[in-house]
Amino acid sequence: MTGAGPFHPLRARLRALRTAAFGADPSGERLRRIHSSPNFSDGSFQNPIGAQTRPSGASLSKFARIYFEKEARARRSPSGTVPVHATTLADLARRPASGLRLTWMGHSSVLAEIDGRRVLFDPVWGQRCSPFDFVGPRRLHRVPVPLASLGTVDAVVISHDHYDHLDLPTIRDLVGSGTVFAVPLGVGAHLERWGVAPDRLRELDWNETTDIAGLRLTATPARHFCGRGLRNRQHALWASWAVAGPEHRIYHSGDTGYFPGFADIGAQHGPFDATMIQIGAYAEYWPDIHMRPDEGLRAHLDLQGGVPAGVLLPIHWGTFNLAPHPWAEPGEWTRDAAHEAGQAAAFPRPGEPFEPAGVLPADPWWRAVSAPLTPAWRRPERAKAPAEARRGDLDPA
Repeated sequence: MTGAGPFHPLRARLRALRTAAFGADPSGERLRRIHSSPNFSDGSFQNPIGAQTRPSGASLSKFARIYFEKEARARRSPSGTVPVHATTLADLARRPASGLRLTWMGHSSVLAEIDGRRVLFDPVWGQRCSPFDFVGPRRLHRVPVPLASLGTVDAVVISHDHYDHLDLPTIRDLVGSGTVFAVPLGVGAHLERWGVAPDRLRELDWNETTDIAGLRLTATPARHFCGRGLRNRQHALWASWAVAGPEHRIYHSGDTGYFPGFADIGAQHGPFDATMIQIGAYAEYWPDIHMRPDEGLRAHLDLQGGVPAGVLLPIHWGTFNLAPHPWAEPGEWTRDAAHEAGQAAAFPRPGEPFEPAGVLPADPWWRAVSAPLTPAWRRPERAKAPAEARRGDLDPA
């Protein structure tokens, strides 16, 4: 009898646990397109250069000891209430004088107002980045504004399908808005399962471009991985994004390790008025798929032709506890590194709009709600050159 055997009930229970939040696997024409992608081989999408995506062996054991150590856990969360900007909606009601305004909503979620259009990157309004509402990393600060109050959004851009970037409750709230979704190849399968009509999807491979509401959006390479469950076939791509309007250009890194391709992206699509760069959730246990703040700064400079230019907005920090570093370290380290390089950087509170051409928010607001930091990144063993972080291996100790 088909399916019979002692493990059949277990398989049935596991399938029942695969709720809508896990998304869907690509099939049909989408799957054929994936298999024909120049970035797909040996049964999965491939990174621009080799990358180990998870700790293993001795590194995994060492990471587990550090991650669950009581004192270290306390340092990974704010010691008080994170100050969220109080007048976000009132500020957004006024048009940006320069034509470009960015509002960091926390983690990697950014509302970009560019040349009269509005683009929402990696919106996550949920309380947990998890397929379940009872377990998983919980939000460390409130959302600055209700999603329903945000108003018209011309495009929602998703960098990849991890839970801290692609959030089922948020997408379902956006389904009725009429917005268009720009996503990497394969990610559209999740959105279709959640109710997004195919004609509202723009699903791109690396270096493909789509036009939305007068903006030119290009999916550009990144060094990361995908997956929303234990069964991960790497059939969804990850991407960074370059967005060009008639007057301004911006870049969102998504999640990525450092790699030489940033210079190529900048040469093809830059220079950028502002970049939104991942600088948090890094660790020595996964050096290939997330950047430290010094690497994030290097990536920004590469994107700008090797010189300080435009404005760097640090993202992917402050909202969820996803790595063993202290909660405030990404902000402090980025501030330190940008100052040393002579690079303009913005440090807004969540929900605080700013114009890159105007006065930049620079107050180190996190210091009021975090334990004092020792600048460990100044030690030689922490200040590794980006080339060392590109090795594609892990610390075996």
